[in-house]
Amino acid sequence: MPVSRNGKNLTVALAGNANVGKSVIFNQLTGSHQTIGNWPGKTVDSAKGFLDFDGYNITIVDLPGIYSLSTFSIEEIVTRDFIACEKPDVIINVIGAPVLERNLFFTLQLMEMDMPMVVCLNQVDLAESKGIKIDAARLENRLGIPVVPTVASRGQGIRELVARAIKTAKSPESVIETRPVTEGVPEELPAPGAGRRGRRGRHRRHRRGARFRGGIDAGLTALTALIDSENLDLDYPSHWVALKLLEGDTAITDLVRSKSPDVIAASESLAKQTEEVYKQPRFAAVASERYALANEIAADVQIQAVSKPSFVERLDRLTTQRVFGYVTSVIVIAGLLLWTFTVGNALSTLLSDALSFFQPVDPQISGSFWSILWNGLFGGFVAGVTLVLPFVIPFYLLLAIMEDSGILTRVAFMLDSAMHQMGLHGKAIIPLILGFGCSVPAIAATRIMGTRRERLLASFAITFAPCTARTIVVLGLVAVYVGIGWALALYAIDIIVMFAAVKVAMKVIPGDTPGLIMEMHSFKLPSLSVVLKQTWARTQSLIFLVFPLYMAGSAVVQLLYVYGILQPVSDFISPLTVSWLGLPAIAGILLIFGFVRKEMILLTMTVIFGANLAAVLTPVQLIVLALVGMLYIPCLSTVGILVKEFGWKSALAVSAANLITAILIGGIAAKILPYIV
Repeated sequence: MPVSRNGKNLTVALAGNANVGKSVIFNQLTGSHQTIGNWPGKTVDSAKGFLDFDGYNITIVDLPGIYSLSTFSIEEIVTRDFIACEKPDVIINVIGAPVLERNLFFTLQLMEMDMPMVVCLNQVDLAESKGIKIDAARLENRLGIPVVPTVASRGQGIRELVARAIKTAKSPESVIETRPVTEGVPEELPAPGAGRRGRRGRHRRHRRGARFRGGIDAGLTALTALIDSENLDLDYPSHWVALKLLEGDTAITDLVRSKSPDVIAASESLAKQTEEVYKQPRFAAVASERYALANEIAADVQIQAVSKPSFVERLDRLTTQRVFGYVTSVIVIAGLLLWTFTVGNALSTLLSDALSFFQPVDPQISGSFWSILWNGLFGGFVAGVTLVLPFVIPFYLLLAIMEDSGILTRVAFMLDSAMHQMGLHGKAIIPLILGFGCSVPAIAATRIMGTRRERLLASFAITFAPCTARTIVVLGLVAVYVGIGWALALYAIDIIVMFAAVKVAMKVIPGDTPGLIMEMHSFKLPSLSVVLKQTWARTQSLIFLVFPLYMAGSAVVQLLYVYGILQPVSDFISPLTVSWLGLPAIAGILLIFGFVRKEMILLTMTVIFGANLAAVLTPVQLIVLALVGMLYIPCLSTVGILVKEFGWKSALAVSAANLITAILIGGIAAKILPYIV
């Protein structure tokens, strides 16, 4: 949508920390069914929606939840680039009232970009429940920008927020006359052009944000004037560029160095002066002044009553305590899996009975076309409905409840050290848990990770996670015919292999694993609407992405089967499947079918051998086939999402590593198990 400050079209950007309710406000404004979560970085890619309000056509952009405007993470780059390059008409900075001081640190950074801005003071009800009262009018006066208290979950204050945002966008210079200042520092800056707004060329009379002592402020003013005089043609405000040069921001430094060595020389001189005055690195000096101002403003505008710890606060301490927290985490994960298996099995039985009319047809009798259409396309749909959805929906439903209640972030926090032992970031536990449902949305969820290396390692681990399709194979082959103990043993082996494989991959892919910084909101009762929307959003992505691949892949495999192409392939790999893995010759065809959908291993065996698989396969063969089926090449849908996220080379490398691991472990198991089973 075009942007016109004099017309009826406006672009509004929602910016703020994670877990302050940005996505809730986005949904209130646009009616979007965007996923709402309680773990940081949910909206890694900016989401866009539209709103008609008092004759204005407003584009709402929900930017990622971040804590600074540096370039240390993908989320920070997305936010900074959007604000600088797209230049929204107004920014709505959503801050959480219960953690005002922490949020103000980011607010001050946004203000330094000299954009029209409104503060949405959200979650005021939660703050009041903790005995925190915030004077919104005084906060507005201190910041010098409009402040609107809201309770987004109930829609309170949303209309006023939009109205103030429109007013600010149309008349950014006349909304609030005061500006934040620290004691003893003048508001007016003598440098002409300070705070210039890139291509729009808008000027402010005041500089907004933190101030510095020891002559650093004067140095910043001079550096800003030098940047203006050099006509660098930057997208960013001149003062903001000066501040970033002082911080030592790599991206801005490289950008300016290519345009003006004189500016770089002046900034390095100022940085040296700053470190001498503050006795700490330049970036720490800038951050300390921001934190000091945030602390001062928060102390000035809020009153917090002294009260005894509430039940929720005591529960929070227990779930993050060294011993009880680990116990809670194990119980939560085990409960999630037990719920998924129990409810999923019941639903699968009901749906299988309802669709019992579907029976594969013989191509020699029905013809090639009907075999491909019926066994392939429709068969893929039926298998998805009866074998995938019954397990995925209960899993995502309980996962959404755990997310919205706040328990999932505690699990991630407690398992951070375990994840680091694997070489993964603590936040990787969340996509990994998602991987127990389906690898496709789990790999997509790795976007919460800060770097490509972290995302690739987490995705590699997810390809070993026992998803519902793998679970179907293990339960159908091993739990039913060999025993539940052996099924659980396969899960243990799978987890061990996953840890070992990621440790090896960590050595191959160089880089460091950063520590965990995670926002943990208070425990609360889950919202039914949020839980249902989130469950549907994840299930919907599975239906529209995975089901077409299931059906198309089934049709292709059926096509190969009808025209006799699978048998030569099976014969070609039989030395591996028969001699090394100790499986029947037909196992090659089963594993080819399993590449489309893992559960097709079980489905195809049932079609070929009948209901009693124990009559044609030994317990050792059942265990080995299930083990190889768990570990070998990810399914077609997973390979597709790997290609989309990382490119075909990385997807091929991950698939090859999976295949080699499965063949190696499966062969070893085939040699050892006859002496045990």
